[in-house]
Amino acid sequence: MKRFRALLLILAVIAAILPAAAQFRYAPVVGVAISDLKFKQDLFPVGKTVGAQVGVIGEMMFPGIGFGLDLGLLYNQMGAKTDLGSREIWQVDGFGDERLTLHTIQIPIHLRFKWTRMNGFEEYFAPFVYGGPDFGINVAHSKIKGNPGVSNPYKFAGGDLGVTAGGGFELYKRWQVSLQYTWGMTYLVKTRKLDNLSARNRQWAVRVSYFF
Repeated sequence: MKRFRALLLILAVIAAILPAAAQFRYAPVVGVAISDLKFKQDLFPVGKTVGAQVGVIGEMMFPGIGFGLDLGLLYNQMGAKTDLGSREIWQVDGFGDERLTLHTIQIPIHLRFKWTRMNGFEEYFAPFVYGGPDFGINVAHSKIKGNPGVSNPYKFAGGDLGVTAGGGFELYKRWQVSLQYTWGMTYLVKTRKLDNLSARNRQWAVRVSYFF
C-alpha cells in the first residue's frame, strides 16, 4: 500500500509541474497481449496465453526536442497455461493442465522519444520508442478447481512491478501502433505447496491508440 501511495504522489507532482512546459494529449487504447509466467524452477510445463488490454494513456511531449512521458491506466489480462498434473504433488489434488488468468490494473510511467524533425514528414508518419516501469494491481484471478475441498494451488501477490520497452509509429498525428515487451521484476504468483516456487510475468503486447 505504501508503494502505491508513493506512486500516486509522484504522479501528482509530475501532473503539476510538466504541463506548463509540455504538450499534453490523451487517447483510448486497445491491445492484444501474449503472456507467460517465468517460474524459478521448471518443475512443470508452462505455456503462453492470449489476453486483452484496454484503457487510456496520456502523452506529454516537450516541443522541439522529441522527448516526453506517457502515463496510463489500463486493464490488463495476463497469465499462463500450467500443467500441474504432470507432477504428482499436484496431481493427487486433482489438478491438471490449467489456464491461470489474472486481471490487473496497470499504471505505466514511460520515457518516450519521438522523431519530430523530418522536414514535415512527421505530420504523416513519426516513429517512436519508449520504456520505463509499469505498476500493476491485481484485482481478480481465475479459480483453479481440483478435488472437493482442495484450495487454489496458487497464492497471488497484491501487485507487481515490471519494466517495459517498446516502439512503434504514429500516423497523421492521431493514430499510434506499438509493440512492447514487459519483464516482471517482482513475483506475481506462488505455489501453496512449495513456498519458494514463485513466478514473474513476461508479456508481449500490440496496441493501437487514437489521440485527441
